[in-house]
Amino acid sequence: MKLVTYQVDQGPQRAGALIHDGTQIVDLMAAAEARTGKDDPAFSSVLCLIESGDEAFDRARGLVADPAPSSIVERSAVALRAPIQPPPQMRDCLCFEAHLVQAFEQARKVRAQAFADPEAAMREMEKKNILGVPQTFYEQPIYYKANRFAVIGSDEDVVWPHYSDMLDFELEFGCYIRKPALDVKVEDARDYIFGYTIFNDVSARDAQTKEMPGQLGPGKGKDFDTGNPMGPCLVTTDEMDDPYDLTMIARVNGQEWGRGSSSSMMWKFEDLIAHISASETIHPGEFLGSGTVGNGSGIEQMRFLNPGDLVELEVEGIGILRNRIVRRDRP
Repeated sequence: MKLVTYQVDQGPQRAGALIHDGTQIVDLMAAAEARTGKDDPAFSSVLCLIESGDEAFDRARGLVADPAPSSIVERSAVALRAPIQPPPQMRDCLCFEAHLVQAFEQARKVRAQAFADPEAAMREMEKKNILGVPQTFYEQPIYYKANRFAVIGSDEDVVWPHYSDMLDFELEFGCYIRKPALDVKVEDARDYIFGYTIFNDVSARDAQTKEMPGQLGPGKGKDFDTGNPMGPCLVTTDEMDDPYDLTMIARVNGQEWGRGSSSSMMWKFEDLIAHISASETIHPGEFLGSGTVGNGSGIEQMRFLNPGDLVELEVEGIGILRNRIVRRDRP
């Protein structure tokens, strides 16, 4: 299934599934009411569906396969939110070497411009491996905990943070956890994945390059309202033949800015689950991001966003996550 969370005007968020090539939505609660005459709490939200387990998932598939006409909603008449908005927890990981090599090289150039002698600053950073690919990346998965309250859906606006003059997108996808995961082995980890979605890790590059030498990870370079678009849907694992063979494309104002493939992931989602779940329970509905695919950001080619730009991130088999960048008056 391709699960969605949608909203009509200012009404409550509702759980549904796309049908007919994404032109219509089956409202899961309405479909259950039409069939059984009563509410099904498992369909109160996509998160509730995941938490309710396999039997609820099977019921949902049955409803979507033969939906009551009264439960069908036109996609064009509603607003999509993130599949789970907000998720219980989200971690963004580093899985693509090509992006790190290219982005860190350009990040040093950005940081060097803040010094009186940029060339000398570049040499010093290269010598000390400041803003360089950390050796740890090659030894184990690395991640940071992103701001789950900054999650928005497809077609919602990203509001430019007023303290930044250098905004960028990051083309990622990620997985949602299906059931509690604790001390999971890599070979068993696929069974803990519920499904996949697209993630845009919007980044204030000037703020990020200033704070990263502090060695505590990104702060205001990543954390600002509306900075974590996700969607447009959650594709369940039974509909994804191979998550590690997906074409990934980034477009700005209709022009392709970058293209990559999930086949180039150095760390797979199974590796992430095994690493993160060591002595720590990962709960149903939590999200793990892949990190940026190679060529999947503007900084890799020293191109950045402008107010009014329309960013479209496409991942094969999932769809297109679309968001416009808007700038508002500084408070």
